[in-house]
Amino acid sequence: MGGIASGSLDLLCLGPERNVKCYNRYFVNGYVFHTKEYSRGKKTYNSGIYIKRLICNEFEVDYYEKLEEVIELQYHSEHNRVFLFKCYWYKTTDIGIRVDLHHGLVKINTNVRLHNVDDVFIFVKQCQQVYYTYTPSFRKDCFRVDWLFAVITKPRGHVQVVQDGNNEVTTGEDVFQLDELINAYRVDPSTN
Repeated sequence: MGGIASGSLDLLCLGPERNVKCYNRYFVNGYVFHTKEYSRGKKTYNSGIYIKRLICNEFEVDYYEKLEEVIELQYHSEHNRVFLFKCYWYKTTDIGIRVDLHHGLVKINTNVRLHNVDDVFIFVKQCQQVYYTYTPSFRKDCFRVDWLFAVITKPRGHVQVVQDGNNEVTTGEDVFQLDELINAYRVDPSTN
């Protein structure tokens, strides 16, 4: 190891600075995330968080929630920054989750939260985005009001490519975009 690596490690050992920065939106993994407060009243919904299959007591558990805060920690150097999402998780075991096997949708009970959770922070790279929508029903059903469908969204700028011959799906990081305009067209507004 060189002096640069050991110097960075020394700065990390000091812990984060006392001042943190908070943001109301963040772009990561091809998703634009907004905090729950910032999303209120907007036409698009970008505060749904999904973490796929964390191991907990030998079980794989999926976690869902709405983004509360985006926090930036800095470790005594401009290059040593960590971004975290703060979330209070819905309970996704027993009474907190149902899976509709016919449609492949996950229903979350929004009134049931994980209690006594000390770890409400996650690294921003760990999460995917979901949006929550109400259970479709032709009649008013007071038992369904607290249940929301969690629909996983696709990241922007990522394209899924199915390989020929086998059904493997890969994700391309770059999307083709032509930078120059080939033909220019003039549009005349009509006075009809």
